[in-house]
Amino acid sequence: MSNRLAGETSPYLLQHANNPVDWYPWGPEAQDRARREGKPLLLSVGYSACHWCHVMAHESFEDPDVAAVMNELFVNVKVDREERPDLDQIYQAAHALLSRRSGGWPLTMFLTPDGEPFYGGTYYPKHGRYGLPGFVDLLPRIAAAYREQGDAIAVQSARLVEALAGIEPQPGAGDDLLPVAAPAQALAGLKRSFDPEHGGFGTAPKFPHPTEIEFCLRQYARTGDRDALHVAAHTLSRMADGGIHDQLGGGFCRYSVDGEWSIPHFEKMLYDNGPLLGLYADLARVTGDARYADVARGIVGWLTREMRAGDGALFSSLDADSEGEEGRFYVWEADDVRARLPADQCAVAAPHFGLDGAPNFEGVAWNLRVTVPLPEVAARLGLPLAEARARLAAAKAALLAARGARVRPGLDDKILTSWNALAIAGLARAARALADAGCADLACAAADALRATAFRDGRLLATRKGERAHLNAYLDDYAFLLAALIELMQTRFRPQDFAWALELAGVLLTAFEDPAQGGFFFTSHDHERLIHRSKPGHDNATPSGNGVAAQALIALGHLAAEPRLVEAGERAVRLFARSLGESPGGYATLLCALEDALAPPSSVLLFGEPDVCAAWQRELEAVYRPTTRVFNLAGCGDVPAALIKGSVAAGGATAWVCRGTQCLAPIHALAELAAALAPASRE
Repeated sequence: MSNRLAGETSPYLLQHANNPVDWYPWGPEAQDRARREGKPLLLSVGYSACHWCHVMAHESFEDPDVAAVMNELFVNVKVDREERPDLDQIYQAAHALLSRRSGGWPLTMFLTPDGEPFYGGTYYPKHGRYGLPGFVDLLPRIAAAYREQGDAIAVQSARLVEALAGIEPQPGAGDDLLPVAAPAQALAGLKRSFDPEHGGFGTAPKFPHPTEIEFCLRQYARTGDRDALHVAAHTLSRMADGGIHDQLGGGFCRYSVDGEWSIPHFEKMLYDNGPLLGLYADLARVTGDARYADVARGIVGWLTREMRAGDGALFSSLDADSEGEEGRFYVWEADDVRARLPADQCAVAAPHFGLDGAPNFEGVAWNLRVTVPLPEVAARLGLPLAEARARLAAAKAALLAARGARVRPGLDDKILTSWNALAIAGLARAARALADAGCADLACAAADALRATAFRDGRLLATRKGERAHLNAYLDDYAFLLAALIELMQTRFRPQDFAWALELAGVLLTAFEDPAQGGFFFTSHDHERLIHRSKPGHDNATPSGNGVAAQALIALGHLAAEPRLVEAGERAVRLFARSLGESPGGYATLLCALEDALAPPSSVLLFGEPDVCAAWQRELEAVYRPTTRVFNLAGCGDVPAALIKGSVAAGGATAWVCRGTQCLAPIHALAELAAALAPASRE
């Protein structure tokens, strides 16, 4: 018998559709029943690739006895945090205020029928262990407290709602409050928390932190600080060698449980891999090191092979588990590797991946990571490096084919607008940095799929599964897609993308901006009314929606000569000015927006013979200039009127370089153009 989740689009909710728990999706039906019956809501938030969500489901939600207690005492609501990040943000913040501890998934919250939380935690075992109370013991106590302490709970809930409002940013008083020293302070903090041996920031568990790494790369480009470059390059190098990186299939897992990047939680998320793709491609451009380009191409290979829908959009994630065990799909026994490889390939692969040492996964198996660099393996064996590289490539192909015959982890095949936008931006950057037209094709196809399926009546929808798209889109959907279109226009300019970008920017201003104090709410003005409405500024697993919106609006506003867009972006920066000045850590995306507000980014517009303009663009894109955007308008059809700067010389190419509201005289020689842009790499 299925419950009320059977008609949902979320694969996570559908995983629970046959539970004996009488689950409701979030909505008025559950709240109305809770009011009628005088019961609290039990809210469970998770996502399909979450290992501990599966554990709690197997232990409790699939157990008829536990389900009977839940059904008797509560109205039970299941939420996919990826489809409803608005709810997840609110109740993660409430959990932190109630428990004084960080949250996570599964998130377990107990709410009044009006959605106000009064108790919560994360994973609860069925019976008490790990220092946690047993779920079956906790449920009757929570229900009794709700019945017997209603007045006290009402007072506490009101205070909690006030506390949630109090964590929102307070506006500044004007331009003079922009904290010009904040980027340097943030960089100093990142250097202090940098792990000089293994890369990354802090200790275990270690997350990729792509926003912080990109901030370091930008600081290197702006100031020439080679320590900032080292932080970024060493981190990305150690991650690429680690077990967090799928050494056979490409792509990265969500985080490493240890400080050496060896053993990950094995779920692979689209939202990590899109930004990491752009970073590795950019680092290849900065350093000229082909290893980084190979990692970027590995991510593209994984996206193409495993994550691409038929219409070009991209799926959300791969599960950590297969056959009920985390990592089972990915790990190896040494004898299995030896049985599948000829001796000459095994002689290279075994030391390279550490298969000749002690097992690193639960004492019995190996999660592949680079233990000995390939040049050292070649030297030990007396092989030319090219021969060692060929043997390793053949070994990896054979192992990948063998792995493909295993039971695969579950695929979350919903299509999220915001996560697709992050991937489109990464693909577009990789196309330019690696001069790879295939990446541009993938980016354009994904953008076109979103336009066809997730954009209706001038508004975006947040999620789609199959043919069904729904849910009012969030700030991240608009901001990330706007930023992705700006990246895509630099890669392959299409007038329809420019028009769509202006349309999305207009919705940001009319449906999300706070015109009184500045900044953007996470939910639109016509969104469902919830107990709190946030303006997120911190970067988390994904970049800050306010930071991305500010950067994108400033860039598009200058490009299109639309001051209202620039002003809206700058208002968002000013809203967070006090926070940036007092504690800039965690605000990498907004700090980049702050720098754009202080020194407007440059736009280069190319017109003329398509072949000449394409050659110019390739030369310009060979240099990493994060605050210079090159738009090749040659041969794009009807050039938007806002981008036409003047007459074009016959033959060859003409470039206009514009910074803010000022444009240089037209330039007709590539060397002159490169000279005009030289200061932009050390602004």
